[in-house]
Amino acid sequence: MLDYAIKLTRDPGGMTSADTDALRAAGFGDAAILDICQVTSYYNYVNRLADGLGVELEDYWEGADHTLTREEFVALKPARGGTAPRGAGPAHGGPAA
Repeated sequence: MLDYAIKLTRDPGGMTSADTDALRAAGFGDAAILDICQVTSYYNYVNRLADGLGVELEDYWEGADHTLTREEFVALKPARGGTAPRGAGPAHGGPAA
């Protein structure tokens, strides 16, 4: 999935059916592939828009670590109603956990 997202970000014109075939081989279904493509494309769009307009991050983002570990993410499940993220499991076309 990350190889797909990196290629879509760095070389969008180089995408081929082999890229989605690799996602399918890894267990992702059509809905999950669409989600991966849309999320990657959206973040690329928003970042390019912000960069193109010269938008600067607010001071509170500087030097902060906003990364969740897997354990922290899993611990948040009860707050989300105990469900996996969209597209993360076989019911949404993603690989089994």
